[in-house]
Amino acid sequence: MCGLSLSAMSSSAARLTGQSSAPFAWKAKWIAAPWGTERDGAEADGSRPMPIFRREFLLKAKPTKAELRIVGLGQWQASLGNARGVRSVAPPGLHGAWTDYRKTVTFDTIDATSMVDKGRDVLAVMLGNGMYNVQRTELPGVLPRGQRYTKFAASFGAPELIAQLDVRYPDGSREIISTDQSWKVERGPVVFDSTYGGEDYDARHEPNGWRMPAFDDAAWGTAQVVDGPGGELTPAIAPAVGQHETYAPVKQADLGNGRVVYDLGQNFAGIVRIRVQGPTGAIVRLIPGELLNPDGTVTQATFHGPMWWSYTLRGDKAGETWEPLFGYCGFRYMQVEWTPGPGMAAAKSGVTPPRGKLLSLLGIAQHSDSPDVGRFESSNEMLNRIHAVIVAAMHNNEVSLLTDCPEREKLGWLEQTHLQAPGLMFNNNLQTLLQADDRNMMDAQKPDGIVPTLAPQYTQFGPKNAVFDDSPEWGSASVLEPWWAYSFYGDRKELGRDYPMMQRYVAALESKAVDGIVAYGLGDWYDIGPGAPGFEKNTTLGVTATLMLYEDALAMTHIANLLGRPDDAAKYDALATKTASAFNRRFWDASHGWYDRGSQTANAMPLALGIVPVERRPEVLAHIVADIHSHSDHVTTGEVGYPYLLRALARGGRDDVILPMMLRKDPPSYGSQLEAGATSLTEAWDANPHSSQDHFMLGSAEEWFYRRLGGMDIDLWRNAPAERLTVRPVALRGVDWVHCVFDSALGKVQSNWKRDGEVVRYTVTVPTLSTVVLPEGATAQNGLHALRSSGGQAVFQVEAGTWQFILQQR
Repeated sequence: MCGLSLSAMSSSAARLTGQSSAPFAWKAKWIAAPWGTERDGAEADGSRPMPIFRREFLLKAKPTKAELRIVGLGQWQASLGNARGVRSVAPPGLHGAWTDYRKTVTFDTIDATSMVDKGRDVLAVMLGNGMYNVQRTELPGVLPRGQRYTKFAASFGAPELIAQLDVRYPDGSREIISTDQSWKVERGPVVFDSTYGGEDYDARHEPNGWRMPAFDDAAWGTAQVVDGPGGELTPAIAPAVGQHETYAPVKQADLGNGRVVYDLGQNFAGIVRIRVQGPTGAIVRLIPGELLNPDGTVTQATFHGPMWWSYTLRGDKAGETWEPLFGYCGFRYMQVEWTPGPGMAAAKSGVTPPRGKLLSLLGIAQHSDSPDVGRFESSNEMLNRIHAVIVAAMHNNEVSLLTDCPEREKLGWLEQTHLQAPGLMFNNNLQTLLQADDRNMMDAQKPDGIVPTLAPQYTQFGPKNAVFDDSPEWGSASVLEPWWAYSFYGDRKELGRDYPMMQRYVAALESKAVDGIVAYGLGDWYDIGPGAPGFEKNTTLGVTATLMLYEDALAMTHIANLLGRPDDAAKYDALATKTASAFNRRFWDASHGWYDRGSQTANAMPLALGIVPVERRPEVLAHIVADIHSHSDHVTTGEVGYPYLLRALARGGRDDVILPMMLRKDPPSYGSQLEAGATSLTEAWDANPHSSQDHFMLGSAEEWFYRRLGGMDIDLWRNAPAERLTVRPVALRGVDWVHCVFDSALGKVQSNWKRDGEVVRYTVTVPTLSTVVLPEGATAQNGLHALRSSGGQAVFQVEAGTWQFILQQR
């Protein structure tokens, strides 16, 4: 076997521990390849090819404890080798968190005790560029202009490494093996690496046995000690990005001339593992895509530029196994072809390039190891399929932060983190992933308090397109995402850490208000109206941004009270009241009985947020329902307005309007995406083939599934214990049964109901004192009596356990 297959390298003993709060005394130095400091020529950034490092050392005895702390910028793979073989120090996956490396650099802590032994051992490391070194991909003499896609070009410097192995012996003595000038470095087999453009691996350039002791590295260079990027070395915050689901091809099409397209059946974020056989120097190119062209070839229209992985064979007769080391991509289809090697004019001369044989191909999903905590099922297959595509898009955008899409941008656009949070957190425990997002937002915050649309802010769009750098619907994630996280996880320390960031952002946003109205930004992005999707069309600029200020102030009122800051709470309460009044003055249209121009977003957001005066609420709700019906039960909101639309309808008891919207199969709808063959949620309501096929920004149905059909309300900020967990399932006609499970911070919650004719039977399991709210007339089968019945509801207070109820529907 040649080339590198992570699965072939033992890693069962590796255990990422991370998250240590204890301070760590680093003896190690940052190191880089010596050619990484050159400022001219093709290797000016030290990554063509990527460097490989090794350090051989002698252990006097079998250690009782060996702990490795390591980070390679941008990405890294590492192994320990000795007489027992080579073991990867971490399970396969994408190692190296994406941060603003000038402020924060997170390292992994690994228990390596089982991987080292008495005698000679080797710590070997390969580096990838990641987001640390995003290169131009049209360097003259290296790559023709525009040959490989990149979203942007920006670099923190040449790839760097810091690592420290702390060893404790049976006699109590200790030893440290750390990165310094004693390490050896060489140009490795990864000859091209780009987060956006892909990876090229030449197995002929991988030194045989370099990960093992006794390898002759005399001809290798000496690593250069460098300053490092400047960021604080911090224990890992986000969970590891591991390998998860696998996808074997479900069909394939031979296009001739050595080209075969494989359909893996699912649009996912990850890589492929291949096994090939062929002559030395044969090159297999792997071209991923989310969709196909009419002629059956893979299209990369949603990528906005060419991207591929390639592997150059060493020529092992037994075959070679390989998978990309340092990147990932969103795709469903894979086009495999054999290409001419460097310097070959095969395409022009008609000479067939040397070809090998593809023995196998397997898709491997790579996403956050955040634990699964929820499950939703219903009798309605359409709802189940909608749930499935949302969860797929969610997972596909979970790396060391939440991204917008895994194919063309891979950036931490912030609006999704708060707009979708109350649905997404039912599926996975996102506590530490959101904490990593919080750290990125703190690092990205500007001196004036503004939090940009991206965190980390790897690229800026101004001055020409500065609107994409600062928008209240995005920046308000700095307040609302931590607040939603607290509602689910109850971590007051994290709330306290985030509080200064929140204060500064709200002050900055308030300073931009004119007569209480904040009128700038992206607005209700991707709403449905005339023209191409993008900037809002149906709602006046200022509606969504002002309501973000209101919601921020409302959240800050609760947060300040929780943190024991009553004066702050009073200030934010006054700001919320002032902003609500300004909004009502500016946007209420008494002649029509609606807000602004009567769009779904303009009416739903104030209704969901509770600032519509009580006497106006029925009229505003009626306008929302009428507008939906006038559009044949279709949504017209963009990503900002949609979650509030569902909340407003649910709050008004109009789930009967939501269900037909969910079940539409013509655009714009979830069903139209499914009809178009989507297996993950798409960016545009109509599954536009030029937009991303893998966004979770329209995934607010998840919140409705869990919070309304399943009835699960988690509000850990509430003072009364029975109010922190409320189960209020909606047994909606058109759905015969629902099964919902959530492993909450309080314990496991289950909510099941089933309709049998006119009788609905509910089974609710709660881990602690809770409240169950059912339609009036519901009775508990064990004789439990309702605390009260009013407003059409029966309210029960239940202890931990399983409770059954029955309702005769009228």
